[in-house]
Amino acid sequence: METLNYRFEQGRRSLAAEPRIVGVVSSGNLEVLIESTPLGGACEVGIQTAAVGFGPIWQAVITDFQERWQLADTRIAINDMGATPAVVSLRLDQAVESMLGEGK
Repeated sequence: METLNYRFEQGRRSLAAEPRIVGVVSSGNLEVLIESTPLGGACEVGIQTAAVGFGPIWQAVITDFQERWQLADTRIAINDMGATPAVVSLRLDQAVESMLGEGK
């Protein structure tokens, strides 16, 4: 297992809903827990992954996600069992959309 942590400062979009879980940890998939929490305008992303050695790919996917959503005061925890970057992006977008009430 590998643990990766990212923090992005000066987000512009806060989420006001209860914490949500999206996805299921199983072979080749992941789950995302997203919650609103006071972080001084930052967004923190913590990743536990079974796929060791993919830090640069995770960095690219998470940076792209934050550029898209500009989240503030948000903590995201990802438990990964080897999901592809496309699945990671999909699950992250689903998590935010569930907090915003979109994608129903």
